[in-house]
Amino acid sequence: MAVANTVTHEGSNTVTLSDSSFDEDVLRSDVPVLVDFWAQWCVPCRQIGPTVELLATEYAGKLKVGKLDVDTNGSTAMRYNVRGIPTLLLFKDGHIVEQRVGAVGKSELQKMVDPHV
Repeated sequence: MAVANTVTHEGSNTVTLSDSSFDEDVLRSDVPVLVDFWAQWCVPCRQIGPTVELLATEYAGKLKVGKLDVDTNGSTAMRYNVRGIPTLLLFKDGHIVEQRVGAVGKSELQKMVDPHV
């Protein structure tokens, strides 16, 4: 069951996204949004989780970072043709401007984000 509201984890700058909140939280955002498509069972997803959290903290105010669980929010994953996880999509002004698939390091994420913030 998809969560209807956006939930921010306590002590975190990462937003939990859902099918129902995606358009508002991502496509209509006035700052770029990095979306981490992941699943609880995905080992590489869990491996990059701390790096994604760190990025959310370091870019707070300039970048929104959201996590979307593909198991409970399959519509959005299908909408963006997410076939492998983790998939990281960077949205700016409602459009995908960068994409990475797989567990990437912090420097690769920074290279992805820096030109757009």
